[in-house]
Amino acid sequence: MRRLLLAACAPFVLLSACATTETSTLDPAAPAAADSAYGMFLAGNAALSEGRSAEAAKFLELARDESGGDPAITERAFTAALMAGDIERAAAIAPSGADAGEPGKRLGRLVKVVAALADGKGKVAKAELATDGIGFPHRGAAALLGPWVAAASGDVEGSFVRPQLRGDPGVDYFGQIGQAHLFERARRYDEAETDFKAVTSGESPSEISVLAYGGFLERRGRRPEALAYYDAALKRNPSNLAVKAARARAAAGKSAPAMPSIKQGAAFALLAPAATMVSAKQEATALAYLRLSLALDPDRSEAWLMVGDLMQQAGDVEGGRAAYRKVKVTAAEFPAAQAKLAWSYQSDGDKEGALKLARTAAATGDRDGRLTLSDLLRANEQYPEAIEILNGLIAESKAPEWTLYYARGQALERTGRWKEAEADLSQALKMRPDEAELLNYLGYAWIDRGERLKEAMGMVEKAVAANPRSGAIVDSLGWAHYRLGDYKKAVEILEQAVELEAGDPEINNHLGDAYWMVGRKDEAGFQWRRVLTLKPDDKIKADAEKKISGGLGPTQRVAGP
Repeated sequence: MRRLLLAACAPFVLLSACATTETSTLDPAAPAAADSAYGMFLAGNAALSEGRSAEAAKFLELARDESGGDPAITERAFTAALMAGDIERAAAIAPSGADAGEPGKRLGRLVKVVAALADGKGKVAKAELATDGIGFPHRGAAALLGPWVAAASGDVEGSFVRPQLRGDPGVDYFGQIGQAHLFERARRYDEAETDFKAVTSGESPSEISVLAYGGFLERRGRRPEALAYYDAALKRNPSNLAVKAARARAAAGKSAPAMPSIKQGAAFALLAPAATMVSAKQEATALAYLRLSLALDPDRSEAWLMVGDLMQQAGDVEGGRAAYRKVKVTAAEFPAAQAKLAWSYQSDGDKEGALKLARTAAATGDRDGRLTLSDLLRANEQYPEAIEILNGLIAESKAPEWTLYYARGQALERTGRWKEAEADLSQALKMRPDEAELLNYLGYAWIDRGERLKEAMGMVEKAVAANPRSGAIVDSLGWAHYRLGDYKKAVEILEQAVELEAGDPEINNHLGDAYWMVGRKDEAGFQWRRVLTLKPDDKIKADAEKKISGGLGPTQRVAGP
């Protein structure tokens, strides 16, 4: 199988990291009013576990009202409101008291801090943060918020205390960036620059630190230094869009980026623990932090992208799309948001809508937006236009990535331009000689054409060894044996491929052909009929129907010598 392999995202349950798993104290056999509350509780709980947080919030709020404030329902309602981004409501019903679970109370205190900060009540936020109750797993978030809360309360000296948490280098790093900004706010520029230089030291400083220090230099009227600094960063990473945009702004003599406000600084501080939680597979806690960040700074584009990703993974497709749409056209993240929207519609079968969105992203001139459009064009078999875009991307790149040659090689091969395709695929493989997908694609193509058979079979076998759990790659090896006339071996390997990807129509179709060739005709017919239940593309569907109706099996095609 030579198709491009795409990783699937599995949904996750949002409740695990944010709330206790206590059940309601309501009795299912209680009177009608409680019965209604219990039903709404179950509906809300189901919606929350499936990632539909806005819907869950409505059900659970009604259930809470009907139950008279049942603690377990209140805790679930709090979680749903937080996940849906209603921070004001979440703060109002945050779990408290002896009947509430400890995890919920800890998160509730953090929510109250952010809600007060968002409402301009710095002293209230500081008093709430000072309580000894925001423990694991929220210590990092609370520590990073501390200096900004101090600044909001008027405690200038307290705002300079750099947050540190033993065993958490992220708090130390992002805390120093925050400290630099707070020193700048207090016009203590030398101390600010000392911090900025510290976080940008090393061979590969992060994009965040580069933009922070570069912005500081621009605000200090040191534009030539800022330009030189951006140039150095782009030399290390020429495709960094945010740094490119910063350099273009400075080169054009436009106004320097504004110093972050207290709310913006606090919002930024919450992104670090959110990213940490994503890495730790604690998606629910990550989403909670992102919602809190956006309550403080609704225009933070990278947070909206992360929220969209988490909502999509949770199964809330519309919620994810709504988040992606929050990214403004002027934001550096706009092309990425449009690309994510496009793939969302592509996954739903709306090819026209997907391409329309991808063209909007590509029209900005953004490289990744153009690459996304080329990928979608290939996915929708519009190869000539995809090739044209890839030609441009390769031509303008000083050192084109192997993926560009691979993508163009696939498109060229599908349009019958084999010699050009072979050159691109070979170039990509030269750059990445151990890449399983490349080995699989080019190796299979040679086998299918009857060329370089010994070398090609070795390449496909190497691809399987590198990725033995890929049904698509195992299918290629089985189909290679089929094309070489070794039908018994083909059956053995194709059965393994079907076990790995039981729902793939092409693999099932191949196995049916192999069964037929070894005389297992009833099993072959079963496989072909199964293909028709798996949403095959038009070509595979027509092939399976022809074999079923004709009763003659597949056309025997063996690769040449």
